[in-house]
Amino acid sequence: MQNKLATLALIGLSAIALTACGSAPTKAAEATREPAKPMLSEVAQQALDKAEADVKNAQARYALWTTAKNALAAAEDAAKAGDSAAVIKHAQFASSQAALGIAQLAYPGTEQK
Repeated sequence: MQNKLATLALIGLSAIALTACGSAPTKAAEATREPAKPMLSEVAQQALDKAEADVKNAQARYALWTTAKNALAAAEDAAKAGDSAAVIKHAQFASSQAALGIAQLAYPGTEQK
């Protein structure tokens, strides 16, 4: 009788231990989870999309200023951080600099005639 009781107790404890180990999260599972992506406001996303298109257009026309390229990079960094206000600020500056670069194409050249 005591032998059966000891065997049942051992089986019960083993089952509890296995259940607890099976449900505990592992470090590998925690490491593979992707961190939550910060959300941008709709206005910020639209400004970023416009800036990307404007900079791409200026680059295609060989009129890209470094200030536009740097401002777009700052806007993209702010987007990764989820800072909508900074995205809007840098994206608008990038768009304006890209537009000025394109407008500069219409200026007269500096070569002597």
